[in-house]
Amino acid sequence: MTFVRTIDWVDGAIVLLDQTALPHEVRTVRLTDVDELVDAIRRLAVRGAPALGAAGALGVLLAVRQGHRHGWTDDEVAKAIDRIRVARPTAVNLAWAVDRVAYRLEEGDGAVEREARAVLEEVSAANLAIACRGADLLTELCGRGQRGDEAAASSGLRLHTHCNTGALACVEWGTALGVVRALHERGAVGHVYADETRPLLQGSRLTAWELDRLGVDYRLVVDGAAPSLIARGLVDAVVVGADRIAANGDVANKIGTYPLALAAHRAGIPFVVAAPESTVDAATPDGSHIEIEDRSGDEVVAWDGRSVAPAGARAVNPAFDVTPADLVTAIVTERRTVRPAAGERPA
Repeated sequence: MTFVRTIDWVDGAIVLLDQTALPHEVRTVRLTDVDELVDAIRRLAVRGAPALGAAGALGVLLAVRQGHRHGWTDDEVAKAIDRIRVARPTAVNLAWAVDRVAYRLEEGDGAVEREARAVLEEVSAANLAIACRGADLLTELCGRGQRGDEAAASSGLRLHTHCNTGALACVEWGTALGVVRALHERGAVGHVYADETRPLLQGSRLTAWELDRLGVDYRLVVDGAAPSLIARGLVDAVVVGADRIAANGDVANKIGTYPLALAAHRAGIPFVVAAPESTVDAATPDGSHIEIEDRSGDEVVAWDGRSVAPAGARAVNPAFDVTPADLVTAIVTERRTVRPAAGERPA
């Protein structure tokens, strides 16, 4: 099956699928100014590293168009672009795409629009390449795994994933979930364990929605139960996305990823990261230099407007964690496969 693009440029505006409405409602929103885009990014109406890259690229174009409408100075346009750039600090794709398109500002509106559209097309194409490369790798790695070729071939691979890394997060197709999709289309998937991904349930709201539409057999898993499933030998491989990959191979991804890597390492199964080249940040030497976004504690102590904790309860709510390179079996991008656990560096 196919998915429509989850973010696009249509008739002078950014049109995106509002991920906060899923799975109960498929709703698109049309954004015509920078404030609307920044709000959409911060409230996670658009999320996922590749999709944020697309949003950043189109956001520069949006700022230029808005500047013309309101007679902004160059400095005012630059300030608006910078607000988009820093809307979420951990995912490097957002800043990368903003900087790439903003570099064309002096060449005029046409150059800005061409560059923004080029980023959008490249993000889409990269996802398909990542998915195919990742599917090939997991077929290779799991063929030598603890169940062996015969068992894997007869029942399909048992995969575990975290957060949402499908078409919703990636414009089209997906990264880690794109790998699952590619394997599914080859008839190689037994079933998928998808973490709920607390506190905002991107796994149960978004990943489950995508897996259901793809016809993939899946089970939702409470985040805290995931390492135990791996320890019990119920998983052949873990495949996740990334929001930033440091030069040494440390990986920042949605909070809850690190425990999966520890469990996979202990169980001796592959832990594979699927992400575009734009997620590799050569300027960040290792994970200790990655800024971790802390979100409001309200996301933890309440759900859907209802309190789930005593009045006055306070919460710590980091949005991401960092998985050390020595726990990462492989990083798969659209161009290459890097094996950090074997000493290879992505940058």
